[in-house]
Amino acid sequence: MRERNFEPLRDSKGGRKLKRSIYILPSIFTVGNIFAGFIALVATLSGQYQQAAIAIGVAVILDGLDGRVARLANVTSDFGVHLDSLADTISFGIAPAILVYSWGLADFGNFARFSSFLFLICGVMRLARFNVQVCDLKQFAGLPIPAGGGFIAATVHFFPDPPDVPFFKPLLVGATYLVSLLMISTIRYPSLKQLNFGRGKSHLVILTLALLVAGVYYYSQYVLVVIAYTYLLSGPLVRFYQSIKYRLKRSHPRSTEEAQF
Repeated sequence: MRERNFEPLRDSKGGRKLKRSIYILPSIFTVGNIFAGFIALVATLSGQYQQAAIAIGVAVILDGLDGRVARLANVTSDFGVHLDSLADTISFGIAPAILVYSWGLADFGNFARFSSFLFLICGVMRLARFNVQVCDLKQFAGLPIPAGGGFIAATVHFFPDPPDVPFFKPLLVGATYLVSLLMISTIRYPSLKQLNFGRGKSHLVILTLALLVAGVYYYSQYVLVVIAYTYLLSGPLVRFYQSIKYRLKRSHPRSTEEAQF
């Protein structure tokens, strides 16, 4: 777990207040994450599924900001880690589970409740496993729970109403099970927290971010669903590619060595 690095500045009272303010800043984003999850739950219970999906999307952004701000300000703490996990349980575990149940699975009765609970318990197990692992990882073992919740939110945002076709709901059930199992799998996913925007070609980074923000603003349904589905499938596709590459290397060891020269 991360150790607390908060030590008040001794040179002035203003310095102490500034340090305390910086220390509280990441927790403000985390509280915003919890509030967004609460709004998503209230909206779902009111039948406002689009608002619920948007609230989960806001929670994803706030979840990414609190960790980055804590690392930049060097004010990480055990309290912040546990608070963040509890926030993720609400915003990316309970809220998406209730949303997918109410929006598209309710007609399946007890099976729908079981499927939604499976998503929730897998997400909680994913958080528990992350909390006992090393924090600074370049890759995640299993689909991160914010990505799982974001997948549900992006799907609901893309389809304001579930398509009235016979095969859609069975596909939705299959997607829910897929996301659930990916969260507790050992498939590696890249950690977006490792992205460093201070190095390299900064103008290309700024251009990419600008296009992404504009795309989300004008074409949020399409851009967000592409991002969510691409990240979800990236882990299994990379694992499949590495498996094929490993088998080819074992079956043709000499050919592989000759190709390197």
